[in-house]
Amino acid sequence: MSDARNFPDWQELYRSTPAESMPWYHEGLDPDLERALEQRQVARGRALDLGTGPGTQAFALAERGFDVTGSDLSHAAIEQAAAKAAQRGLAARFLQDDILDSKLDDRFDVVLDRGCFHCLPPERRADYVRTLRRLVAPGGHLFLKCFSVLEPFDQGPYRFTPEQLREIFGADFEVLSAEETVYHGPREPPPRALFAVLKLR
Repeated sequence: MSDARNFPDWQELYRSTPAESMPWYHEGLDPDLERALEQRQVARGRALDLGTGPGTQAFALAERGFDVTGSDLSHAAIEQAAAKAAQRGLAARFLQDDILDSKLDDRFDVVLDRGCFHCLPPERRADYVRTLRRLVAPGGHLFLKCFSVLEPFDQGPYRFTPEQLREIFGADFEVLSAEETVYHGPREPPPRALFAVLKLR
């Protein structure tokens, strides 16, 4: 049985839909990321918000003093996020980029993926991991939030178990934790998620 999934045209979605109404929209820093940064004592450095979308996580990290870059496949998302950052007087940079053919050449102490990985085709996951190995700085962290197999709604992103994340990432990253949580946002009940903390080997 095929596990192929259909995803929206991200460019058209961000052009036609208010960001505040999107299921993953969360004003302010994701509580799981906030807790992980405190536990790992990560308070500064270069940060990449991968699949930044409406830019809320990039804004929150910039407000905390991180040197932030937000990237997204959608030009419309990037334009909107950059405009909002300018309105807020934040120095975050926003770049259009495809993580599966990434032109990013910096290395980051913190990479946050709050919804990109679980939308990728299964056959491209190894490409994603190789790219992230290049982008995460030595000693840096990847903070990954994705749908959990416990999420009952059968549409949308791929689902994962902690064991699957260890299998996918384990050769290049040490999976320090992978815990059940939810996607904080406007949807009720909130989607079930995994939040994983990974450190470059």
